Amino acid sequence: MLSVWGDDYSTPDGSCIRDYIYVCDLAKAHVAALERVTVKSAAMKDNMEYYNLGTGRGLSVLEVIDIFKRANKIDVPFRIADRRAGDVEQVWADPSKANRELGWSADTPIEEVMQSAWRWEKKIRGLE
Repeated sequence: MLSVWGDDYSTPDGSCIRDYIYVCDLAKAHVAALERVTVKSAAMKDNMEYYNLGTGRGLSVLEVIDIFKRANKIDVPFRIADRRAGDVEQVWADPSKANRELGWSADTPIEEVMQSAWRWEKKIRGLE
């Protein structure tokens, strides 16, 4: 059973808010960054650059569970557990620099991300 760590945060549904990024979108960002270093190194300001990668919008843990359930037409049993010490209430990326300088954005719809996650999970568990 899935544990949701806290439901008493100052968020719309009480659960933490995070920026959920699809691993394939993240991989595309790394390719774009490598391209910038190898092909467009003259455009670089310094020898090192930093980019904040993400969607730029936060979703709550309970929202993500709901999206997963709807996208995959399955139930996801979960329980509300006590908060974990040190958990941040809300955090998401500001990918504007990566959007601008790398021409990259995390653009896979969250429903597709959830469907991909479930396909992968079924495959590694031998459920397909």
